[in-house]
Amino acid sequence: MNSDQPLNTSLQPASLSREMLLEAVASWHLPQQDFEAGTSPSVEHITNDSRKVTSGSLFVAIPGAELDGWQFVPKALTAGAKYIVGEHVLSQEEKALFEQVDASYIAVSSAHEALAALAQALWHYPSKHLRLVGVTGTNGKTSTATMLHRLFERLGYKSGLIGTVENRIGNEIIPATHTTPDPIALAQLLYRMQQAGCSHVFMEVSSHAAHQRRIGSLEFVGGLFTNLTRDHLDYHGTMQEYIRAKKMFFDQLSPNAFALVNADDRNGSVMLQNTSAKKYTYGLKSFADFKAKVVEGDFRGTELLLNDRSVWIPLVGAFNAYNITLVYAAARLLLPDLEQDVLLQALSTIETAEGRFEVISEGGRIGIVDYAHTPDALIKVLETIRPLVPQGGRVITVVGAGGNRDRGKRPIMAQEAFRRSDLLILTSDNPRDEDPQAIINEMMAGLTPEEQAQCLTNVDRRSAIATACRLATPRDVILVAGKGHETYQEIHGVRHHFDDREELRLALRNTPLQAN
Repeated sequence: MNSDQPLNTSLQPASLSREMLLEAVASWHLPQQDFEAGTSPSVEHITNDSRKVTSGSLFVAIPGAELDGWQFVPKALTAGAKYIVGEHVLSQEEKALFEQVDASYIAVSSAHEALAALAQALWHYPSKHLRLVGVTGTNGKTSTATMLHRLFERLGYKSGLIGTVENRIGNEIIPATHTTPDPIALAQLLYRMQQAGCSHVFMEVSSHAAHQRRIGSLEFVGGLFTNLTRDHLDYHGTMQEYIRAKKMFFDQLSPNAFALVNADDRNGSVMLQNTSAKKYTYGLKSFADFKAKVVEGDFRGTELLLNDRSVWIPLVGAFNAYNITLVYAAARLLLPDLEQDVLLQALSTIETAEGRFEVISEGGRIGIVDYAHTPDALIKVLETIRPLVPQGGRVITVVGAGGNRDRGKRPIMAQEAFRRSDLLILTSDNPRDEDPQAIINEMMAGLTPEEQAQCLTNVDRRSAIATACRLATPRDVILVAGKGHETYQEIHGVRHHFDDREELRLALRNTPLQAN
C-alpha cells in the first residue's frame, strides 16, 4: 500500500495552512529554532520518504537507527518540498539553502511524534470519529483483533481491522505490510474507515509502533493487553525496554478510555501502573473482573465458563481461552447494553485468524499450522496439543527461526520444542540475509549432544514438512510452526511463494500412511 497517496481518489486530504501545521505539532514545537522563508503555502502532501517528495510537499526528517532522515533534506528541497520538519538546528549554510528555494523549517523535539500528528491532521483526525481499540502483547494480538472484528461484524456493527495478516473495512480486504502501518498510511486507512461508515476499529499495536510514536496522536477508547514474553530483542535490546515500549501505549490512554489486561501475566499490572484509563482485568487463574474456566476440549473446540456462563467455541487450547475471554470482556465494555445471550451466541461461531492453530486433516492424519515464532508461543501451542494426542500417538514438530531477528531466542526455541515433542525437525523459516544452516546450528546449540542426535535437520522447509508427514502414523499430530498465515519465504530479499498450509496439506495427501 502506497503510504503517500490517497487510498481512494474520492477521499481527499485536508489543505493545511502554516497555522494548522504549527497547531498539529504544538506539543513538540521549538519555535526559536524555526526558519521561515518564501510564502508559506498550504500543504496537501506529507511524507518522510524523500523519493516521494513533489512540489509543495512537507518532508519530515526522521532520525533512524540506520539512516538519519536529515541527510535527505537537500534532496527533498531540490524535489520541491516547501516545508521541512525535523529535530535539527540549522546552520547558516542550511538557512541559505532554505532561502534559496523558498522553503521553511519547523523545528520539533520529536520528529516521530510530529509525523504522526501531521498525518492525522492531513486526514481530518479520523480517530476522533471512530471507537478505536488497540491490542498489544507478544502473542495473541492478531487472533484477538481478528476475532473482535468478526464478532462486531456479526453483531451488526460495521468495523475496521488493522493487523499483521490483513486490514479490513467491513468485508473489504486490504493487504497488510506491517503489524502497525506507518503514520501516514495509518491516518489514510482510518479516514477511509470513517468515510465507509465504520463504528469500531480494532488495531494491533506493535512494540515498534509504540516506541516509534506511530500511534501517539490517535484517540483510543480502549487498550487490550494479551501477554508479554521474549521477542524483538534485536530491536529493543533488553526485556526492560521491550516492556517499556508496550507500556507506553497504556500510558497515553485518556481517562475516558479503558485498559483491559491479563491478570495471569505478571506484566499486566505493569501496564496499568501509570495509565489514566479505567482499569479492568481478565484471566483464567487469578481474581479478575472477567473470569473464564476451561471445562473440556478437543480438536473441534472448547467448552468454557465465561463469568459462570457456559459457551462452546470452535477454538482449541488454553491460549485461545485467554483470547476469547479478552474478546468477551472487550465486547462487554464496548457494548454494555448488549444482552449476554446474544453475545455468547455470537462468540460460539467465531473463528480465529488464519494460520493460528489451524487444523489440517488430510490422508487420515492431523496437522496443525501455527504462527508460533517465540519460545513462549511454542510452549503454549505444544502444551495445547499434547493432551489432545490419541493414546500412543506422538507430537512431531517442524520449526525454524527467522533470519536477521533476535538470535538469542533460537537455542531456547529448540530447547522448548524438543522437550515437548516426540520428534523435532529443525528447518528454515525466513532466513532473509542469513545462512539458513547457520541459523539451524544456532538452534541446535540449545540442545545437549544426546538431544542433537535425536533431532532431525533439513534446510529445505518443504522437504522437512514432507519428512514429518512420511514419519507420521494416524495417531500422531504434526505441528508446523513459525510462519502461520505467511504465503512466502524470504531469502536474500526475495519473497518466494511458500504457504505452510498448502505444503502440509499436499504432503499429507501424497505420502503413504504409516502403520500404528
